[in-house]
Amino acid sequence: MLGERKECQKVIRIRTLNESTNVGNLAREIIDKCRLIHPTKLPEVEQLLYYLQNRKDTAAPTTGAKKKSELSERPLDGDLDATEINETANINEIEDYLDATEINETANINEIEDYLELLYEDLPEKLRGSALVLQLARNPDNLQELFENETVVGALARVLREDWKRSMELSTSIVYVFFCFSSFSQFHGVISHFKIGALTMQIVEHEIKKYELWKEELARKKKACEADGKEKSAEKKDYDRTKKKFDGLVKKQDQLLRVCFYLLLNLAEALEVEKKMRNKSIVKMLVSCLEREHHELLILVVSFLKKLSVFIENKTEMAEHNVIEKLTKLVPVDHEDLLNITLRLLLNLSFDTEERSKMVKYGMLPKLVALLSNDNHQLIVLSILYHISMDDKCKTMFTYTDCIPIILKMILEAPGDRVDLELMSLSINLATHKRNAQSMCESKGNRPSALHMLMKRAFKFKDPFLLKMVRNISQQDDLDIKMKFVDYISDITTAIMKNNEEDFILECVGILANLTISDLDYELLLTEYDLVPWINNKLKPGACEDDLMLEVIMLCGTVCNDDTCAKLLADSGIIQSLIDLLNAKQEDDEIVCQIIYVFYQMIFHQSTREVIIKQTQAPAYLIDLMHDKNAEIRRVCENTLDIIAEVDQDWTIKIQQEKFRWHNSQWLEMVENRSMDDDMVGSYAPDHDIDPYIQGTEALDRPEYMFADYNDMLMDGNVTPDYIDEPAYQDNGRYINVPPDMLGHGPGMMDNGDYYERPPSHFGYAADNYYYQDPYGRPMSRGGGY
Repeated sequence: MLGERKECQKVIRIRTLNESTNVGNLAREIIDKCRLIHPTKLPEVEQLLYYLQNRKDTAAPTTGAKKKSELSERPLDGDLDATEINETANINEIEDYLDATEINETANINEIEDYLELLYEDLPEKLRGSALVLQLARNPDNLQELFENETVVGALARVLREDWKRSMELSTSIVYVFFCFSSFSQFHGVISHFKIGALTMQIVEHEIKKYELWKEELARKKKACEADGKEKSAEKKDYDRTKKKFDGLVKKQDQLLRVCFYLLLNLAEALEVEKKMRNKSIVKMLVSCLEREHHELLILVVSFLKKLSVFIENKTEMAEHNVIEKLTKLVPVDHEDLLNITLRLLLNLSFDTEERSKMVKYGMLPKLVALLSNDNHQLIVLSILYHISMDDKCKTMFTYTDCIPIILKMILEAPGDRVDLELMSLSINLATHKRNAQSMCESKGNRPSALHMLMKRAFKFKDPFLLKMVRNISQQDDLDIKMKFVDYISDITTAIMKNNEEDFILECVGILANLTISDLDYELLLTEYDLVPWINNKLKPGACEDDLMLEVIMLCGTVCNDDTCAKLLADSGIIQSLIDLLNAKQEDDEIVCQIIYVFYQMIFHQSTREVIIKQTQAPAYLIDLMHDKNAEIRRVCENTLDIIAEVDQDWTIKIQQEKFRWHNSQWLEMVENRSMDDDMVGSYAPDHDIDPYIQGTEALDRPEYMFADYNDMLMDGNVTPDYIDEPAYQDNGRYINVPPDMLGHGPGMMDNGDYYERPPSHFGYAADNYYYQDPYGRPMSRGGGY
């Protein structure tokens, strides 16, 4: 009986305990020799001894027992929990799978010295000794004692370093022992001390190269067999024999690679160690192993890749090795855990635009859509599809799958009053595409359309996300789609006036703003529901959130398409409210752009044109914004100012002066800053009788700088002299008449003759009874009248 002290405990080792030992006498002997155990604990000591005496795995082998050292060649079996594989691996998770290291002999911790001696013998004895040590290491209770026996750990490291190329079974056993240590962070130090991680990566690299050579040899013999063409030829027999040998070697190699990757995965919990692995091409090794067929090995490889994919450097390296193409064969796969962890890796990779494009390129989109019916993977698949739907060029691909009907069914059958956020995010993105929106509005037979069911559910549960999806459908430039919303205008307007949820109101206002329908009576809408005071109230700075305010402004732009509605809003003082809002929100380009568009719409109507030009300072604000850094604001501004210039002579001069000033700003700056000293005057004008250059802003008051002498043609300041001086517009040095549209005076025309585009957040229409349009779709007569 030996005693050993450990922290806060004393371990008593009993070497004489066997089947014939008198448990009572031994218990009393222990109490007599150990003062830490009170005599009253005698029954408990006897019970413990009785348990130890009858425990099978600690019984000493009989003298006549035959010890075998044959290693099993059975392949790996069993399943791993993919959801837990990212964490530090547990010993018990793989102890049932690595049967190649088992022998028909039971290890005993008291005989560790004997096992140590076997590690100094020939290869068969080393195999037996490493397998017995592995048996002990599989029990977590023995790890501390093995760890403290530095001689055993050092011997195992030495044998692995010297003999790993000689035997795959020996390498598997010893790496498995160190894997058992790696399952607990406190033992990582000893693994690092003996540099087991670097040695393991060397083993993995070597095994992968061997696998490639085996495949080349097998492919060469298969080609020779196919060239021969005989069923019972020598080449056929040689190929079959080689194929059988190849399969056996791959099974053993899968065991070794699986244990090696498990060990590396546990060590990679330290970021510094993971960086070292990446520098030694761990990503390339893992990606190359995706070609394997063993499911448990693939689970481990994909899990390792998932852990590494959170860093952009690793993700970039995976992309270089075409990881998406190699993952395609795993979606789907008849192994739930492997499929789950593969989808999680794809989710990490889908944050990259190029990787998303590759998923579509390699035909993964229909496979992912098919997995939506699987409840186990539905949430992950929705997240991946959401990322794919973020790319406009990929949205159209969804129309070639069953995605739209599936997600509509999932939305309408969702339990509770809210639909899952992932599902709604995907639906909202898809609804921005015209073909997808058309699919969402279709009805089959006598059944109500999907749009009707969506509206019904949205208003029943007051779901803003569902209504956002409907709003995206309504913004499509398709009259048939917009007409489907006419039946819901009453419900939408009522919700705006009576609902208190701002998010829900925002989407309702957005739907109304998108309904640019020529036959819609906007005046009836404003008067019946008394919307004008509500609009005025929302346009006050700070009255609501900016998002809702923007939608209200867009609604104003839509209803101002009607002459009566424009006058109704103008009489309510909305123009001054918009000007005040323009000052308060001048940093918000979207709000500024939409306010200018409202001015643009009102300028077309005689009843509101005079109000804007004569009674407000709106034109002055437009001039200030004419050179805004935002191209869309500049475009709408210039288009509106062109119309103002055609109907008001006073503003025409001011607009042309500003254009002249901007186009010739460098020249004007030089003139204004010119020194008046005599030296400078002398250098530029030797004859003092000649007046100096025009000073200050006098240049802007000289009509000859802006008017030609020929036909009193007004020269637009935004047309460069080089453009005017082109030979096509001259006749022996004299300017010929140039059509006004070519000089920028045509309504809504750019220098190249193209129409201006509308602001991207708004859609308009053109009435059929007009034959000429301004750049924003507003009907105009050919002569420029309104």
